Amino acid sequence: MRLKKETARTREKKQKKNHVSSRMNVLFFAVFLMFSLLILRLGVLQIVNGENYVRELERTEEVEVNTSVPRGKIFDRNGNIVVDNQPVNAITYTKNQQTSQEEMTMVAKRLAELITVETKKVTTRDKQDYWVRENPEAAKEKITEEEQVLFEGGELSQAEYDELIRERITEDELNALTDSELEVLAIYREMQSGYNLSPQIIKNEDVTDEEFATVSEHLNTLPGVNTTVDWNRQYAYGDVFRSALGSVKSIPEDKIDYYLARDYTRNDRVGTSYLELQYEDILQGQKSKVKTITDKAGNVIDSQTVHEGERGKDLVLSIDMELQKEVEKIVGDYVENLKRGGGRPIFDRAFVVMMEPDTGEVLAMVGQQFDEEEDEIIDYNIGAFTSAYEAGSSVKGATILSGYQDEVSFPYKGYVDEVINIKGSPLKGSYYGNREAYRQMTDLEALEVSSNGYMFKVAIDMAGATYTPKQPIDIGKSSFTKFRNYFGQFGLGVETGIDMPGENTGFQANNDFLPGKYLDLAIGQFDTYTAMQMAQYVSTIANGGNRIAPKIVKQIREPSKENDTLGPLLQEMKPDVLNKLNNTQEEIDHVKRGFFASFNGANGTGQDLKGNGYVAAGKTGTAEVVYFGPKYVDNYLGDPPLTINSTLVGYAPADKPEVAFSVMVPWLYPNDGTERLRVDANEDLGTAILEKYFELREKRMEEGGADEAVEIELAEEEANAGN
Repeated sequence: MRLKKETARTREKKQKKNHVSSRMNVLFFAVFLMFSLLILRLGVLQIVNGENYVRELERTEEVEVNTSVPRGKIFDRNGNIVVDNQPVNAITYTKNQQTSQEEMTMVAKRLAELITVETKKVTTRDKQDYWVRENPEAAKEKITEEEQVLFEGGELSQAEYDELIRERITEDELNALTDSELEVLAIYREMQSGYNLSPQIIKNEDVTDEEFATVSEHLNTLPGVNTTVDWNRQYAYGDVFRSALGSVKSIPEDKIDYYLARDYTRNDRVGTSYLELQYEDILQGQKSKVKTITDKAGNVIDSQTVHEGERGKDLVLSIDMELQKEVEKIVGDYVENLKRGGGRPIFDRAFVVMMEPDTGEVLAMVGQQFDEEEDEIIDYNIGAFTSAYEAGSSVKGATILSGYQDEVSFPYKGYVDEVINIKGSPLKGSYYGNREAYRQMTDLEALEVSSNGYMFKVAIDMAGATYTPKQPIDIGKSSFTKFRNYFGQFGLGVETGIDMPGENTGFQANNDFLPGKYLDLAIGQFDTYTAMQMAQYVSTIANGGNRIAPKIVKQIREPSKENDTLGPLLQEMKPDVLNKLNNTQEEIDHVKRGFFASFNGANGTGQDLKGNGYVAAGKTGTAEVVYFGPKYVDNYLGDPPLTINSTLVGYAPADKPEVAFSVMVPWLYPNDGTERLRVDANEDLGTAILEKYFELREKRMEEGGADEAVEIELAEEEANAGN
């Protein structure tokens, strides 16, 4: 019995021992699994992700920086360089992510001791911020205790806090900044305006050799500063065509967001006007991209070029710079001589446009203005498409062709040239006198002698009105609209399509629909037009009816490996036909015969253009206008003077036009009834510019360098498509 009890107890002990052993085994196995997982995790950390975590610990950063490249060059139609890039010494500053304001201020102060900089860009806000940085205790004293409590309690934002300080900085405190401090501020302003790791130009104009050398010697004490080579635009022809070429400057403040969205940086320079602006995308070029690797302190430890940059594409202009230069001199000398002759208080400018009628390529675009303050002639070439004036009888070719389109007239139709006497309107007749005379004539004679009466009759028929002397006539707004629509087919009163920004389409009064004003519209003495519109209008007639957009740029080319030659052709600008006249070829040729008679007929008004070694055709114009120019407000408010505009359109040779032109000379002499100061500026300038054109043409033919004349025939479908 005792043996059985011991055996049972022994068995129980064994069972307990086995149970404990099993639990221990499970525990050991769990510990083993835990250690295995820890070892596995450690392996993953060290082997798989170890390199990434090392990088994270070192806190390196890769930053891709765009580096600017020189802009594309600009050539004239003959391959002569017009705008180039001139290398210049430059001083730059590059900040990194860890650069503090204190360090930048320190560098700016040291740099200001070594170079001279302009301070005109420094703004009042810049001065205020600088004063706060340099006078922190005095700045804090400008905040009241109550405002300080509000700020510390979060009821006054940091921006509001700072603005209160700026508002309370006095003029005397700002004016106390010395010239040296302003130079420091000007340098600091440029330093902080750029992106991290992106070089910012501190000075690249008039950097002297001494400044360049001195800064180079002290680079070890000027962290972030470097001396390098930059570029500036160089103009081979000086001031010739200068205003139309445009400017390259820092990105304007109001355009920052626009350019940043297009992958520009704040310190880039861009075209800000005219050609440089219009073709910014072409001229800007492809920036080089450099990947910069920095350590945790923001120091650059490596740089890798990701993409080699390439300077911008080159432009080839349609402009003949030699012709442009000569015509600028002709027009400038003429304006200056008339102005210095006295008696012309409001006259100060003249314009000429010369273009190929078949292609729209502008050969010369000239505007010259006498600046009375500077007492000299200045470039106003852009005025050829940005300023508009009444053109007078030069538009009569469009009036005749509009009458044909409206089917109220036809070639050789006769009208009586007479003084138009509408009740309530001044008498209106031809320039040769408001006399009660009746003279039957055709459209050809009307163009030759420049009859106003004939044009009035055409316009009245186009309005569907009936003229009875001394009686009212029913002409309303719709007649003005229709007439202007016809004129728009020639480019008058509408955009010409020129490849330049800022075009002026002229002024069209929309609150003066009197019958007399309608008749003025028919002879060019109501709406205003630019010299470019007038050149397009006469080109449309000269080429047989295609209104072609004038263009300044002829080609786009890849950069050349040689510095001063043209690279491979990338794009040729083809003629862009905006519309075709709704006239037959017979009708257009008929008006061209009238233009021929105007210059070459026995009674033509443009006979100064006859017998000069070439045969030209066209139309003269004289507009009697009321002056509302730039001097009106200061000198003539309420009593504007009456004056005369002198204009001319034409083309040569008359039988096969290769050059079309317009001349516009506004406010030429007082319209006081005496004509004591009358000059035929339109014909004087017209003969001079054609003489120079054919002189250069002859010289180049003798030298064997003239381009062969190319006659461009446009298919009907191509013209309709505007290609």
